[in-house]
Amino acid sequence: MTTATEIADEIAKAYNLPKAQAKAIVDGVFKSIADAAASDAETNVPGFGKFKVKHTPEREGRNPSTGATIKIAAAKKLTFAPAKALKDVLNG
Repeated sequence: MTTATEIADEIAKAYNLPKAQAKAIVDGVFKSIADAAASDAETNVPGFGKFKVKHTPEREGRNPSTGATIKIAAAKKLTFAPAKALKDVLNG
C-alpha cells in the first residue's frame, strides 16, 4: 500500500521540494477531488482516469441474520475509471 505521505516524499525527492510543501500539494490535490465530488462534479486527470459520483437509489434488501426485508437508503458513491494509458501500464 502507498500512503499520501509516501507519495509526497516521492514528489519532494523528484522536484527537490521540502517534504512539508510536497505534502501540502498532495493534500491539496485530494481535497480538490473531494470538493468536486461533494458538488457532483467529475474530475478528469488525463492519462490517469476519472473520478465521478454515482447515485444509487433507495432499494429493498434483506437482513442476513433474520431474513427480514429492510430498506437501504439512497447513497452517493465515488467511482474511479482508469484512463487507457493507465490500463496499458497495468496490463503491460
